[in-house]
Amino acid sequence: MRTVRFDKRDHYRNAVFPSPFHSRQSQHNQTREWSRWSDYQSVPAYWCADMEYFAGRNTCGVFDITPMVKHRVSGPDALPYLNRLMTRDVAKIKPGRVGYSVWCNEAGRVLDDGTIFHLADGSYRICSQERQIDWFLASAEGFDVQVREETHDVAGLAVQGPTSYAVLRSMGLESIGTLTPFGLADVELDGIPMMVSRTGFTGDLGYELWIDPGHAEFLWDRLFAAGELHGIRAMGSQALDLLRIEAGFILAGVDFLPAWEAVRTDHTRSPFELGLGWLVHFDKGLFTGRRALQEERENGSRCRLVKLDIEGNKPAKDAYVFDSGGKVIGTVTSAMWSPSAKASIALASLEMPHGEAGAKLEVEIYYQRELKWHRVMAGARVVDKPFWDPPRRRQTPPADF
Repeated sequence: MRTVRFDKRDHYRNAVFPSPFHSRQSQHNQTREWSRWSDYQSVPAYWCADMEYFAGRNTCGVFDITPMVKHRVSGPDALPYLNRLMTRDVAKIKPGRVGYSVWCNEAGRVLDDGTIFHLADGSYRICSQERQIDWFLASAEGFDVQVREETHDVAGLAVQGPTSYAVLRSMGLESIGTLTPFGLADVELDGIPMMVSRTGFTGDLGYELWIDPGHAEFLWDRLFAAGELHGIRAMGSQALDLLRIEAGFILAGVDFLPAWEAVRTDHTRSPFELGLGWLVHFDKGLFTGRRALQEERENGSRCRLVKLDIEGNKPAKDAYVFDSGGKVIGTVTSAMWSPSAKASIALASLEMPHGEAGAKLEVEIYYQRELKWHRVMAGARVVDKPFWDPPRRRQTPPADF
């Protein structure tokens, strides 16, 4: 086993970094294409996004989540601090558990969403799409708490799909079979400490593995050796995007604009307008944005995010949405043809009061074939369930394929 030591990341000398898994990613990356995610090189597709998608749904897809922004919050006031920062009651996230949350500015507009890992008493990790250290530090004033970014200190792999548990079991991690969804555990792999959480961004059975970057290549090699007979495949960001749309998961910068990026405040969204009202806990006391969100609950929201089942097989990318009278009432934020649902599906932001479950609407779709543009007006229906939500996502212990 070889341990690789990574020097401290220096933004003054480097604008973008290779992932600790880069050498192994390069071996799998047949397209030789790279994109940027946060501070790191990332892979859009290793060989074919559609086939990588099928690995995530039918066998096991592996996605590098090292670039995900990670913040460590610790100290005597860690819980009071997080309860002031977050809209949800963080006290309900017990040690050894993970919780999804959003945080807002004073106007009740969403800055970002992410997961809170309760590592131990007084110690938490927040994972998010966007860098939040300035906001987190400003919000820490008056609390006995330490907040630091640890993105470069932790390497991560998402192992997702129906054979994900079988792969990890073959790797010697049979004990994680008792993990329930949103649970986490500290384990050892050949004496090397690693954290495993039953989390992911695919809406399916899956896990996330967190390890010191110096052991990243060792983890990759052990994982792919164990998964050889279970259909394991490296998976890029394009495939992951398809999987998360089917699950109905939102993405910052795509389905909503983080409030700190907005020039016009009416382009931002509240938790209620993103379908996340269940994450706003008014019974826990004061939190940032509470007054504005109370007023919104009393007076109503401007818009809402909905799921659309669309006629035909053309993805409704960036489409306008119309009511029965032909009036534009919103836009599609994410769209795809779903191989699993066998339907054209989308997430869309609609003006209130439109978008009740079961409502019939129309979307205007433009698509190009052989340099010729076509326009289609397709019927659409608002649905209130995810397009993909298999029972295996919650089954404990998972099936061992």
